[in-house]
Amino acid sequence: MPTNLDRYKTDLDSLAKLGEKMQLDLNGRHLVETGKAKPETKKLLEELKGTFEREYQNWYTQAGALIRQLIPDRIVEFQELYKGDGKRKATTSQTYHIQDWLNGVRSGTQYTGEKYYDDFAIVTMRFSTQMAILQAVRTRFESSLHDIQQLVQADLFDSELDASRELLKSGFLRAAGAVAGVVLEKHLAQVATNHAVSTRKAHPTISDFNDLLKAGAVLDVPAWRNIQRLGDLRNLCDHNKHRDPTKDEIEELISGVEKLTKTLF
Repeated sequence: MPTNLDRYKTDLDSLAKLGEKMQLDLNGRHLVETGKAKPETKKLLEELKGTFEREYQNWYTQAGALIRQLIPDRIVEFQELYKGDGKRKATTSQTYHIQDWLNGVRSGTQYTGEKYYDDFAIVTMRFSTQMAILQAVRTRFESSLHDIQQLVQADLFDSELDASRELLKSGFLRAAGAVAGVVLEKHLAQVATNHAVSTRKAHPTISDFNDLLKAGAVLDVPAWRNIQRLGDLRNLCDHNKHRDPTKDEIEELISGVEKLTKTLF
């Protein structure tokens, strides 16, 4: 059975290959336009043309998720190469970003006919830097200093959720929900640690973590409400003696917790 570490490696390899194809598209355009492309490669480069624009958003989303999980200290830099920091007052060579290129924004021209700045070169450079950041993830895998705590924890969460499903199949609804609730609480605790969100409470609850992460801008309102709902279902299993949880509610709880452990970091 593949581990989360195996899945991360597979995703990284796939993203690296796609990124290299996108880089070849950008570099190939430059070679063709400057007349430096070899005759035997012109056809391939023409076939690749447009790959960068077609694939970038998908690549950016998946690469960002990997970077956020494995080298979170580089995620802001990675994102700003795409969209900047949102503080620019004018579009210049310093403030032009990949998002501008994808939105069709191009540099104006001076009275001499030359561009104010080389927008294509800027995009190529910024994407090259993003690729370098992604490649740094591989170093984390190979380095003896790589902290695999969260990867191991993710595997444990998968095992605990499998146990929760088995309890559900056997009709132990409250027990199944309680196990899923413990996974949710532990995962939120890890997310809070990742984002340096702390609490003075000795034993914070799901609700405590949820409110803290929302206050820290880690969660938006829809995500906060979703976790609030999952917390209510967990409490129904642990505390509410007036009625038993339903099978559908426990299935909702388990599925919701599993999704969070895979998407919220």
